[in-house]
Amino acid sequence: MPLKIYRRNGSLIYSYRGTVSKRRLRGSTGTSVKERAERIAAEVEDRAWKRHLDGPGAVLTFAQVAIKYRAAGKPTRFLNNVEDYWKDTLVRNITPGAIRDAALVLYPNATAATRNRQAIVPIQAVINHAAESEMCPRIRVKRFKIETKSKIPATLEWVEAFMAAAEQPHLAGLALFMFLTGARVSEALSVQWHDIDFKAKTVLIRQTKLGNERRAHLPQSLILRIANIPHANSHDRVFWYRTRNDCLKTWRRTAGRAKIAALSFHSCRHGFATALLQAGVDPVTVAKLGGWKSVRHLFETYGHAKDDATITDLISGEKSGSVRTKKNA
Repeated sequence: MPLKIYRRNGSLIYSYRGTVSKRRLRGSTGTSVKERAERIAAEVEDRAWKRHLDGPGAVLTFAQVAIKYRAAGKPTRFLNNVEDYWKDTLVRNITPGAIRDAALVLYPNATAATRNRQAIVPIQAVINHAAESEMCPRIRVKRFKIETKSKIPATLEWVEAFMAAAEQPHLAGLALFMFLTGARVSEALSVQWHDIDFKAKTVLIRQTKLGNERRAHLPQSLILRIANIPHANSHDRVFWYRTRNDCLKTWRRTAGRAKIAALSFHSCRHGFATALLQAGVDPVTVAKLGGWKSVRHLFETYGHAKDDATITDLISGEKSGSVRTKKNA
């Protein structure tokens, strides 16, 4: 029986009902105009037949798969923009090339890394989540090429010099906290006093980029630094600042006063990973301790080759460096 439109008692809005391909359909057209309601009912019927004859993917929209993705509790940090862009576009019409074009439209002045992270990754994740339920085929999208830049990691010596020049104890504590826990600046600034367990020497870090949490160890030197930070009257944040912009000028000014390189906040996290890797800690453990989702990303970004060519002496069991062995003396 084809879909028919009708009005419920006391309502001006037309609804539709009927059976299409052995499926009972009913719903509201959302309009009080009869001609428009008839067209809407016809479109619903047409989609129902396409679904029956060509499979669910024939009528599947991005909005529908995005709803399913959200319902599954998946990360939604960058989802709003891509949902607004695709809306009711059929998933079968969303090609890899169209996704790359969408990234350019959504983020015209952004870097390749931003376009990959905030456009390509969430779009692909939504579609491939639906593909796991066999609602549509999986999709693979070529990422925009990212230009790699040499990053300078902070060292313990740099952090100590920075802390000595810091005028506020919470700023000094912030630098040491990021260096010894690997926390991002946004994660560090969100730490509150009740997140710290001084007895267990741990802190709860909310990993904003990954959408989960982790417990990090607090070395004794860091515990002493944090314990000496006064409680601010206006909030319960350990390091006082609300955003990175609130402390950026002070951060740079402190580095200048210390006469050290003007490293970024992220250099402290970078230094955490570099120091552990060069100390011989395996990348899997470092990734877990610092909250990196990808071990490959950690190793490629934060691994640094040593400059000492004589380190190859380790293969033969000899001491490396300028110290001569008895055999060569």
